[in-house]
Amino acid sequence: MKTILSTLLLFTATLAGVAGKPNFIVVNIDDLGYADIGPFGSNNKTPHLDRMAKEGRKLASHYAAPVCTPSRTALMTGCYPKRALPIPHVLFPAGAVGLHPNEVTVAEVLKDAGYATACIGKWHLGDQPEFLPTSQGFDYYFGIPYSNDMGPASDGSKSNPGDKLPEPKMTNLTGNDELGLRGMSQPPLPLLENDKVVGRVRVPEQFSVTRQYTERAVTFIRDHKDKPFFLYLPHTAVHFPLYPSKKFMGKSPNGLIGDWAEEVDWSVGQVLDALRALELDKNTLVIFTSDNGGALNHGSNNTPLRGSKGQTFEGGIRVCTIAWWPGKIPAGTSTDAMTSMMDILPTFTKLAGASLPGNRKLDGVDIWPVLAGNVGNKPPRDQFFYYRGLKLEAVRSGPWKLHLALAGGVPGKKKAAPQPHLFNLTEDIGETKNVAAQHPDVVKRLQALAQTMANDLGLDDVGPGCRPPGRVSNPQPLIAHDGAVRPNAVGKTKRFP
Repeated sequence: MKTILSTLLLFTATLAGVAGKPNFIVVNIDDLGYADIGPFGSNNKTPHLDRMAKEGRKLASHYAAPVCTPSRTALMTGCYPKRALPIPHVLFPAGAVGLHPNEVTVAEVLKDAGYATACIGKWHLGDQPEFLPTSQGFDYYFGIPYSNDMGPASDGSKSNPGDKLPEPKMTNLTGNDELGLRGMSQPPLPLLENDKVVGRVRVPEQFSVTRQYTERAVTFIRDHKDKPFFLYLPHTAVHFPLYPSKKFMGKSPNGLIGDWAEEVDWSVGQVLDALRALELDKNTLVIFTSDNGGALNHGSNNTPLRGSKGQTFEGGIRVCTIAWWPGKIPAGTSTDAMTSMMDILPTFTKLAGASLPGNRKLDGVDIWPVLAGNVGNKPPRDQFFYYRGLKLEAVRSGPWKLHLALAGGVPGKKKAAPQPHLFNLTEDIGETKNVAAQHPDVVKRLQALAQTMANDLGLDDVGPGCRPPGRVSNPQPLIAHDGAVRPNAVGKTKRFP
Protein backbone atom coordinates (compact mmCIF):
# COMPACT_ATOMS: atom_id res chain seq x y z
CA MET A 1 0.00 0.00 0.00
CA LYS A 2 2.82 2.38 0.92
CA THR A 3 4.54 1.71 -2.42
CA ILE A 4 1.30 2.33 -4.34
CA LEU A 5 0.66 5.55 -2.41
CA SER A 6 4.21 6.78 -3.07
CA THR A 7 3.81 6.03 -6.77
CA LEU A 8 0.51 7.91 -6.90
CA LEU A 9 2.01 10.90 -5.09
CA LEU A 10 4.99 10.94 -7.48
CA PHE A 11 2.65 10.69 -10.49
CA THR A 12 0.49 13.54 -9.15
CA ALA A 13 3.54 15.70 -8.50
CA THR A 14 4.80 15.02 -12.02
CA LEU A 15 1.48 16.03 -13.54
CA ALA A 16 1.42 19.19 -11.44
CA GLY A 17 4.92 20.06 -12.61
CA VAL A 18 3.98 19.55 -16.24
CA ALA A 19 0.79 21.56 -15.83
CA GLY A 20 2.79 24.42 -14.37
CA LYS A 21 5.18 24.69 -17.29
CA PRO A 22 4.51 27.74 -19.45
CA ASN A 23 4.00 27.48 -23.18
CA PHE A 24 6.35 29.40 -25.46
CA ILE A 25 5.71 31.00 -28.85
CA VAL A 26 8.28 32.92 -30.87
CA VAL A 27 6.92 34.81 -33.88
CA ASN A 28 9.93 35.77 -35.98
CA ILE A 29 9.28 38.06 -38.96
CA ASP A 30 11.75 38.22 -41.85
CA ASP A 31 13.29 41.66 -42.56
CA LEU A 32 10.68 43.64 -40.60
CA GLY A 33 11.85 47.23 -40.06
CA TYR A 34 12.09 48.73 -36.59
CA ALA A 35 9.25 51.14 -37.42
CA ASP A 36 7.16 48.89 -39.68
CA ILE A 37 4.54 48.22 -36.97
CA GLY A 38 2.32 50.53 -34.96
CA PRO A 39 3.88 50.02 -31.51
CA PHE A 40 7.20 51.27 -32.89
CA GLY A 41 5.84 54.26 -34.79
CA SER A 42 4.44 53.00 -38.10
CA ASN A 43 1.22 54.26 -39.66
CA ASN A 44 0.57 50.74 -40.95
CA LYS A 45 -2.61 49.44 -39.32
CA THR A 46 -1.49 46.81 -36.83
CA PRO A 47 -4.27 46.62 -34.21
CA HIS A 48 -3.33 43.18 -32.89
CA LEU A 49 0.28 44.16 -32.33
CA ASP A 50 -0.90 47.43 -30.82
CA ARG A 51 -2.98 45.43 -28.35
CA MET A 52 -0.10 43.02 -27.74
CA ALA A 53 2.13 45.96 -26.79
CA LYS A 54 -0.58 47.45 -24.55
CA GLU A 55 -0.90 44.12 -22.78
CA GLY A 56 2.83 43.40 -22.83
CA ARG A 57 6.29 44.96 -22.87
CA LYS A 58 8.26 46.47 -25.73
CA LEU A 59 11.92 45.49 -25.88
CA ALA A 60 13.33 48.62 -27.46
CA SER A 61 16.96 47.46 -27.48
CA HIS A 62 16.69 43.88 -28.71
CA TYR A 63 19.55 42.66 -30.90
CA ALA A 64 19.45 40.09 -33.66
CA ALA A 65 22.06 39.87 -36.44
CA PRO A 66 22.50 41.78 -39.70
CA VAL A 67 21.10 38.93 -41.85
CA CYS A 68 18.92 35.83 -41.67
CA THR A 69 20.98 32.70 -40.99
CA PRO A 70 23.16 34.18 -38.22
CA SER A 71 20.13 35.58 -36.41
CA ARG A 72 18.35 32.23 -36.44
CA THR A 73 21.51 30.50 -35.27
CA ALA A 74 21.63 32.79 -32.23
CA LEU A 75 17.96 32.16 -31.43
CA MET A 76 18.29 28.39 -31.70
CA THR A 77 21.60 27.93 -29.86
CA GLY A 78 21.89 30.73 -27.29
CA CYS A 79 25.23 31.75 -28.80
CA TYR A 80 26.75 34.45 -30.91
CA PRO A 81 26.07 33.19 -34.44
CA LYS A 82 29.75 32.93 -35.21
CA ARG A 83 30.29 30.53 -32.29
CA ALA A 84 27.73 27.96 -33.46
CA LEU A 85 27.74 28.44 -37.25
CA PRO A 86 30.83 30.36 -38.42
CA ILE A 87 29.99 31.36 -41.99
CA PRO A 88 30.58 34.69 -43.78
CA HIS A 89 26.98 35.36 -44.83
CA VAL A 90 23.83 33.21 -45.19
CA LEU A 91 23.04 29.72 -46.44
CA PHE A 92 21.60 28.96 -49.87
CA PRO A 93 19.79 25.94 -51.38
CA ALA A 94 21.75 22.68 -51.50
CA GLY A 95 24.50 23.97 -49.25
CA ALA A 96 27.06 21.51 -47.90
CA VAL A 97 27.05 23.18 -44.49
CA GLY A 98 24.38 23.91 -41.92
CA LEU A 99 23.74 24.01 -38.19
CA HIS A 100 25.68 21.08 -36.77
CA PRO A 101 23.45 18.23 -35.52
CA ASN A 102 25.53 18.23 -32.33
CA GLU A 103 24.44 21.78 -31.49
CA VAL A 104 21.76 21.81 -28.79
CA THR A 105 18.79 23.93 -29.85
CA VAL A 106 16.12 25.52 -27.69
CA ALA A 107 13.71 23.01 -29.22
CA GLU A 108 15.84 20.09 -28.01
CA VAL A 109 16.11 21.55 -24.52
CA LEU A 110 12.35 21.99 -24.27
CA LYS A 111 11.55 18.65 -25.90
CA ASP A 112 13.69 16.91 -23.29
CA ALA A 113 11.64 18.77 -20.66
CA GLY A 114 8.38 17.30 -21.97
CA TYR A 115 7.35 19.95 -24.51
CA ALA A 116 5.70 19.38 -27.87
CA THR A 117 7.70 21.36 -30.44
CA ALA A 118 6.88 22.74 -33.88
CA CYS A 119 8.59 24.99 -36.40
CA ILE A 120 6.22 26.49 -38.96
CA GLY A 121 7.80 28.79 -41.53
CA LYS A 122 11.27 29.71 -42.73
CA TRP A 123 14.14 27.67 -41.27
CA HIS A 124 17.33 28.83 -43.06
CA LEU A 125 19.84 26.76 -41.08
CA GLY A 126 20.46 24.15 -43.79
CA ASP A 127 18.21 22.25 -46.18
CA GLN A 128 19.86 18.84 -46.22
CA PRO A 129 18.12 16.16 -44.10
CA GLU A 130 20.75 16.34 -41.34
CA PHE A 131 20.08 20.05 -40.82
CA LEU A 132 16.27 20.27 -41.05
CA PRO A 133 14.10 21.17 -38.02
CA THR A 134 13.00 17.57 -37.47
CA SER A 135 16.67 16.72 -36.95
CA GLN A 136 17.14 19.65 -34.56
CA GLY A 137 14.52 19.02 -31.88
CA PHE A 138 11.24 19.84 -33.59
CA ASP A 139 8.46 17.25 -33.65
CA TYR A 140 6.84 18.93 -36.63
CA TYR A 141 7.93 21.21 -39.46
CA PHE A 142 6.06 22.94 -42.27
CA GLY A 143 7.50 25.67 -44.43
CA ILE A 144 10.04 26.91 -46.94
CA PRO A 145 13.52 25.97 -45.67
CA TYR A 146 15.13 29.28 -46.68
CA SER A 147 14.27 32.71 -48.11
CA ASN A 148 11.46 33.09 -50.63
CA ASP A 149 13.79 34.73 -53.17
CA MET A 150 15.97 31.61 -53.44
CA GLY A 151 14.24 30.08 -56.45
CA PRO A 152 13.97 30.53 -60.22
CA ALA A 153 13.01 33.90 -61.66
CA SER A 154 10.40 32.19 -63.82
CA ASP A 155 8.58 31.08 -60.66
CA GLY A 156 8.31 34.67 -59.36
CA SER A 157 11.08 34.33 -56.78
CA LYS A 158 13.14 37.28 -57.99
CA SER A 159 10.48 39.97 -58.46
CA ASN A 160 7.45 41.51 -56.79
CA PRO A 161 4.00 40.61 -58.11
CA GLY A 162 3.22 42.43 -61.32
CA ASP A 163 6.85 43.31 -62.07
CA LYS A 164 8.61 42.11 -65.18
CA LEU A 165 10.50 38.88 -64.60
CA PRO A 166 14.26 39.48 -64.64
CA GLU A 167 16.27 38.07 -67.52
CA PRO A 168 18.62 35.21 -66.58
CA LYS A 169 22.27 36.23 -66.80
CA MET A 170 25.08 33.78 -67.04
CA THR A 171 27.14 35.90 -64.65
CA ASN A 172 24.64 34.99 -61.93
CA LEU A 173 25.80 31.39 -62.14
CA THR A 174 29.11 32.23 -60.46
CA GLY A 175 29.76 32.20 -56.76
CA ASN A 176 28.35 28.78 -55.86
CA ASP A 177 30.34 27.21 -53.03
CA GLU A 178 29.75 25.15 -49.90
CA LEU A 179 27.11 27.66 -48.76
CA GLY A 180 24.90 26.59 -51.67
CA LEU A 181 23.50 27.60 -55.07
CA ARG A 182 23.04 31.27 -55.86
CA GLY A 183 21.49 33.60 -58.41
CA MET A 184 19.97 32.04 -61.49
CA SER A 185 21.45 28.64 -60.61
CA GLN A 186 18.93 28.19 -57.79
CA PRO A 187 16.44 25.32 -58.08
CA PRO A 188 12.67 25.57 -57.46
CA LEU A 189 11.52 26.56 -53.98
CA PRO A 190 10.31 23.54 -51.99
CA LEU A 191 7.47 23.48 -49.49
CA LEU A 192 8.26 20.90 -46.82
CA GLU A 193 6.21 19.03 -44.27
CA ASN A 194 8.59 17.45 -41.79
CA ASP A 195 11.39 16.22 -44.07
CA LYS A 196 9.25 15.59 -47.17
CA VAL A 197 8.68 17.88 -50.14
CA VAL A 198 4.93 18.43 -50.45
CA GLY A 199 4.84 21.29 -52.96
CA ARG A 200 6.63 23.72 -55.22
CA VAL A 201 6.42 27.41 -54.35
CA ARG A 202 5.48 29.63 -57.26
CA VAL A 203 3.37 32.79 -57.38
CA PRO A 204 0.12 31.31 -55.94
CA GLU A 205 1.99 29.73 -53.04
CA GLN A 206 3.91 32.96 -52.36
CA PHE A 207 0.60 34.77 -51.97
CA SER A 208 -0.85 32.11 -49.64
CA VAL A 209 2.16 31.26 -47.48
CA THR A 210 1.29 33.59 -44.56
CA ARG A 211 -2.20 32.14 -44.33
CA GLN A 212 -0.90 28.58 -44.54
CA TYR A 213 1.61 29.15 -41.75
CA THR A 214 -1.02 30.80 -39.58
CA GLU A 215 -3.61 28.06 -40.03
CA ARG A 216 -1.12 25.36 -39.14
CA ALA A 217 0.14 27.33 -36.15
CA VAL A 218 -3.38 27.65 -34.74
CA THR A 219 -4.00 23.95 -35.37
CA PHE A 220 -0.82 23.06 -33.49
CA ILE A 221 -1.92 25.19 -30.51
CA ARG A 222 -5.34 23.55 -30.41
CA ASP A 223 -3.93 20.04 -30.78
CA HIS A 224 -1.47 20.56 -27.91
CA LYS A 225 -3.53 22.65 -25.51
CA ASP A 226 -3.34 20.00 -22.81
CA LYS A 227 0.46 19.77 -22.58
CA PRO A 228 3.27 22.33 -22.65
CA PHE A 229 4.35 23.35 -26.14
CA PHE A 230 6.93 25.43 -27.95
CA LEU A 231 5.82 26.95 -31.25
CA TYR A 232 8.44 28.64 -33.41
CA LEU A 233 6.65 30.66 -36.12
CA PRO A 234 9.29 32.22 -38.42
CA HIS A 235 7.29 33.90 -41.17
CA THR A 236 8.45 34.24 -44.76
CA ALA A 237 6.98 37.75 -44.66
CA VAL A 238 8.19 40.45 -45.17
CA HIS A 239 11.24 39.32 -47.14
CA PHE A 240 11.59 40.33 -50.79
CA PRO A 241 9.82 39.40 -53.06
CA LEU A 242 6.81 40.94 -51.35
CA TYR A 243 3.70 38.78 -51.62
CA PRO A 244 0.90 39.91 -49.29
CA SER A 245 -2.29 37.99 -49.97
CA LYS A 246 -4.86 39.59 -52.25
CA LYS A 247 -7.00 40.42 -49.20
CA PHE A 248 -4.31 42.78 -47.91
CA MET A 249 -2.83 44.18 -51.12
CA GLY A 250 -3.28 47.93 -51.49
CA LYS A 251 -4.60 48.38 -47.95
CA SER A 252 -1.62 50.05 -46.25
CA PRO A 253 -0.16 53.54 -46.88
CA ASN A 254 3.29 52.02 -47.44
CA GLY A 255 3.07 49.80 -50.49
CA LEU A 256 3.55 46.06 -50.62
CA ILE A 257 5.76 45.86 -47.56
CA GLY A 258 3.19 47.75 -45.50
CA ASP A 259 0.45 45.48 -46.85
CA TRP A 260 2.41 42.42 -45.80
CA ALA A 261 3.16 43.91 -42.37
CA GLU A 262 -0.60 44.31 -41.92
CA GLU A 263 -1.13 40.67 -42.88
CA VAL A 264 1.52 39.68 -40.32
CA ASP A 265 -0.53 41.62 -37.77
CA TRP A 266 -3.60 39.58 -38.77
CA SER A 267 -1.59 36.39 -38.26
CA VAL A 268 -0.50 37.47 -34.78
CA GLY A 269 -4.13 38.22 -33.99
CA GLN A 270 -5.15 34.70 -35.00
CA VAL A 271 -2.51 33.18 -32.71
CA LEU A 272 -3.31 35.37 -29.71
CA ASP A 273 -7.05 34.90 -30.18
CA ALA A 274 -6.55 31.13 -30.20
CA LEU A 275 -4.68 31.35 -26.90
CA ARG A 276 -7.44 33.46 -25.37
CA ALA A 277 -10.21 31.17 -26.63
CA LEU A 278 -8.46 28.12 -25.19
CA GLU A 279 -7.69 29.97 -21.92
CA LEU A 280 -3.98 29.49 -22.49
CA ASP A 281 -3.07 33.17 -22.51
CA LYS A 282 -2.25 33.29 -18.79
CA ASN A 283 0.23 30.43 -19.22
CA THR A 284 1.93 31.37 -22.51
CA LEU A 285 4.92 33.60 -23.12
CA VAL A 286 4.85 35.05 -26.65
CA ILE A 287 7.81 36.85 -28.19
CA PHE A 288 7.25 38.85 -31.39
CA THR A 289 10.44 39.91 -33.16
CA SER A 290 12.33 40.23 -36.46
CA ASP A 291 15.42 38.38 -37.65
CA ASN A 292 17.23 41.59 -38.62
CA GLY A 293 16.55 45.21 -39.46
CA GLY A 294 14.39 46.21 -42.39
CA ALA A 295 15.70 46.41 -45.95
CA LEU A 296 15.42 50.09 -46.85
CA ASN A 297 15.74 49.32 -50.57
CA HIS A 298 12.52 47.31 -50.34
CA GLY A 299 10.54 49.95 -48.48
CA SER A 300 11.13 49.17 -44.80
CA ASN A 301 11.31 51.89 -42.17
CA ASN A 302 13.92 51.71 -39.41
CA THR A 303 13.29 55.18 -37.94
CA PRO A 304 14.88 56.50 -35.73
CA LEU A 305 17.73 54.08 -36.28
CA ARG A 306 20.54 54.50 -38.78
CA GLY A 307 21.22 51.87 -41.40
CA SER A 308 19.60 48.89 -43.07
CA LYS A 309 19.56 45.12 -43.17
CA GLY A 310 23.07 43.75 -43.63
CA GLN A 311 24.74 46.47 -41.57
CA THR A 312 25.89 46.77 -37.97
CA PHE A 313 24.40 50.22 -37.54
CA GLU A 314 21.44 49.93 -35.18
CA GLY A 315 18.99 49.86 -38.08
CA GLY A 316 20.50 46.64 -39.36
CA ILE A 317 20.60 44.68 -36.12
CA ARG A 318 18.25 46.22 -33.51
CA VAL A 319 14.74 44.87 -34.08
CA CYS A 320 11.20 45.70 -32.98
CA THR A 321 10.31 43.19 -30.27
CA ILE A 322 7.33 42.66 -27.95
CA ALA A 323 7.05 40.24 -25.02
CA TRP A 324 3.53 39.20 -23.95
CA TRP A 325 2.38 37.10 -21.00
CA PRO A 326 -0.73 38.50 -19.31
CA GLY A 327 -0.38 38.61 -15.56
CA LYS A 328 3.36 37.92 -15.65
CA ILE A 329 4.77 40.68 -17.88
CA PRO A 330 3.80 44.26 -16.90
CA ALA A 331 1.27 45.63 -19.37
CA GLY A 332 1.87 48.75 -21.42
CA THR A 333 5.54 49.00 -20.56
CA SER A 334 8.79 49.39 -22.47
CA THR A 335 12.44 48.80 -21.62
CA ASP A 336 15.74 50.01 -23.07
CA ALA A 337 17.65 47.18 -21.36
CA MET A 338 19.78 45.23 -23.81
CA THR A 339 18.35 41.86 -24.86
CA SER A 340 19.21 39.57 -27.75
CA MET A 341 18.18 36.50 -29.73
CA MET A 342 20.85 34.58 -27.80
CA ASP A 343 18.91 35.16 -24.59
CA ILE A 344 15.82 33.23 -25.66
CA LEU A 345 17.28 29.77 -25.02
CA PRO A 346 18.54 30.40 -21.45
CA THR A 347 15.38 32.33 -20.56
CA PHE A 348 12.99 29.65 -21.80
CA THR A 349 15.15 26.97 -20.19
CA LYS A 350 14.91 28.65 -16.79
CA LEU A 351 11.15 29.22 -17.03
CA ALA A 352 10.56 25.61 -18.10
CA GLY A 353 12.63 24.24 -15.23
CA ALA A 354 14.90 22.57 -17.77
CA SER A 355 18.68 22.22 -17.90
CA LEU A 356 21.04 24.29 -20.00
CA PRO A 357 23.19 22.43 -22.53
CA GLY A 358 26.40 21.21 -20.90
CA ASN A 359 29.94 20.96 -22.25
CA ARG A 360 29.63 24.08 -24.39
CA LYS A 361 29.88 27.81 -23.99
CA LEU A 362 26.72 29.88 -24.28
CA ASP A 363 26.61 33.64 -24.76
CA GLY A 364 22.96 34.20 -23.91
CA VAL A 365 21.69 35.18 -20.47
CA ASP A 366 18.41 34.77 -18.62
CA ILE A 367 16.48 37.97 -19.33
CA TRP A 368 13.36 37.10 -17.36
CA PRO A 369 14.09 39.98 -14.91
CA VAL A 370 13.91 42.34 -17.92
CA LEU A 371 10.67 40.82 -19.19
CA ALA A 372 9.12 40.88 -15.71
CA GLY A 373 10.20 44.48 -15.05
CA ASN A 374 12.54 43.56 -12.20
CA VAL A 375 15.89 44.61 -13.61
CA GLY A 376 16.99 46.95 -10.85
CA ASN A 377 20.39 48.59 -11.25
CA LYS A 378 22.11 45.56 -12.76
CA PRO A 379 20.67 44.43 -16.10
CA PRO A 380 21.48 40.84 -17.14
CA ARG A 381 23.25 42.03 -20.30
CA ASP A 382 25.61 45.02 -20.27
CA GLN A 383 27.58 44.44 -23.46
CA PHE A 384 27.07 43.27 -27.01
CA PHE A 385 29.45 42.43 -29.86
CA TYR A 386 28.30 43.37 -33.36
CA TYR A 387 29.50 40.73 -35.80
CA ARG A 388 28.83 40.96 -39.51
CA GLY A 389 29.67 37.52 -40.79
CA LEU A 390 33.10 36.68 -39.40
CA LYS A 391 34.15 40.30 -38.77
CA LEU A 392 33.68 42.17 -35.51
CA GLU A 393 32.58 45.66 -36.57
CA ALA A 394 31.37 47.26 -33.34
CA VAL A 395 30.98 46.76 -29.61
CA ARG A 396 28.56 48.20 -27.06
CA SER A 397 28.88 48.64 -23.32
CA GLY A 398 26.06 50.40 -21.50
CA PRO A 399 25.04 53.42 -23.59
CA TRP A 400 28.34 53.52 -25.50
CA LYS A 401 28.77 51.97 -28.92
CA LEU A 402 32.12 51.94 -30.70
CA HIS A 403 32.33 51.26 -34.43
CA LEU A 404 35.85 49.95 -34.77
CA ALA A 405 36.56 51.34 -38.24
CA LEU A 406 34.10 53.63 -40.04
CA ALA A 407 35.12 55.84 -42.96
CA GLY A 408 35.28 59.48 -41.91
CA GLY A 409 35.00 62.69 -43.91
CA VAL A 410 32.27 64.97 -45.21
CA PRO A 411 29.49 63.48 -47.36
CA GLY A 412 30.09 64.17 -51.03
CA LYS A 413 33.83 64.59 -50.57
CA LYS A 414 36.71 62.16 -50.43
CA LYS A 415 36.39 60.01 -47.34
CA ALA A 416 39.10 59.90 -44.72
CA ALA A 417 40.77 56.69 -43.63
CA PRO A 418 38.63 54.40 -41.46
CA GLN A 419 38.74 55.35 -37.81
CA PRO A 420 36.86 54.55 -34.58
CA HIS A 421 33.46 56.21 -34.20
CA LEU A 422 31.90 56.46 -30.76
CA PHE A 423 28.20 57.06 -30.18
CA ASN A 424 26.15 57.50 -27.02
CA LEU A 425 22.99 55.57 -27.90
CA THR A 426 21.03 57.04 -25.01
CA GLU A 427 21.53 60.55 -26.35
CA ASP A 428 22.00 59.73 -30.04
CA ILE A 429 20.09 56.61 -31.04
CA GLY A 430 20.52 57.56 -34.71
CA GLU A 431 24.34 57.33 -34.52
CA THR A 432 24.81 60.80 -36.00
CA LYS A 433 27.45 62.37 -33.71
CA ASN A 434 30.89 60.85 -33.42
CA VAL A 435 32.08 61.77 -29.92
CA ALA A 436 35.29 59.72 -29.93
CA ALA A 437 37.46 62.82 -29.60
CA GLN A 438 35.56 63.94 -26.50
CA HIS A 439 35.76 60.54 -24.76
CA PRO A 440 39.17 58.94 -25.47
CA ASP A 441 38.92 56.94 -22.24
CA VAL A 442 35.69 55.29 -23.39
CA VAL A 443 37.18 54.56 -26.82
CA LYS A 444 40.17 52.91 -25.18
CA ARG A 445 37.97 50.84 -22.85
CA LEU A 446 35.75 49.60 -25.70
CA GLN A 447 38.74 48.84 -27.91
CA ALA A 448 40.09 46.68 -25.09
CA LEU A 449 36.69 45.01 -24.75
CA ALA A 450 36.66 44.24 -28.47
CA GLN A 451 40.16 42.80 -28.21
CA THR A 452 38.95 40.21 -25.70
CA MET A 453 37.29 38.47 -28.65
CA ALA A 454 40.62 37.97 -30.45
CA ASN A 455 41.29 34.68 -28.64
CA ASP A 456 37.68 33.57 -28.54
CA LEU A 457 35.52 34.12 -31.64
CA GLY A 458 38.23 36.01 -33.51
CA LEU A 459 38.07 39.53 -34.89
CA ASP A 460 37.86 38.77 -38.61
CA ASP A 461 38.50 35.04 -38.90
CA VAL A 462 37.33 31.81 -37.30
CA GLY A 463 38.60 31.98 -33.73
CA PRO A 464 39.32 29.10 -31.35
CA GLY A 465 35.97 29.56 -29.64
CA CYS A 466 34.03 28.84 -32.84
CA ARG A 467 32.52 25.38 -33.20
CA PRO A 468 32.52 23.70 -36.65
CA PRO A 469 29.40 23.79 -38.80
CA GLY A 470 27.70 20.61 -39.85
CA ARG A 471 28.90 19.39 -43.22
CA VAL A 472 27.63 16.82 -45.70
CA SER A 473 29.11 15.47 -48.89
CA ASN A 474 27.38 15.76 -52.27
CA PRO A 475 24.46 18.02 -51.21
CA GLN A 476 21.48 17.97 -53.57
CA PRO A 477 18.58 20.38 -54.20
CA LEU A 478 15.32 19.25 -52.62
CA ILE A 479 13.68 19.88 -56.00
CA ALA A 480 15.89 19.60 -59.08
CA HIS A 481 15.74 22.14 -61.89
CA ASP A 482 13.58 19.76 -63.91
CA GLY A 483 11.02 19.49 -61.11
CA ALA A 484 12.12 16.09 -59.81
CA VAL A 485 12.30 15.65 -56.04
CA ARG A 486 15.45 14.09 -54.60
CA PRO A 487 14.78 10.40 -53.84
CA ASN A 488 15.47 10.55 -50.11
CA ALA A 489 13.11 13.51 -49.74
CA VAL A 490 9.85 12.02 -50.97
CA GLY A 491 10.32 9.28 -53.54
CA LYS A 492 11.87 8.64 -56.93
CA THR A 493 8.77 9.24 -59.02
CA LYS A 494 7.48 12.44 -57.40
CA ARG A 495 7.67 15.53 -59.57
CA PHE A 496 6.50 19.13 -59.30
CA PRO A 497 6.43 20.35 -62.93
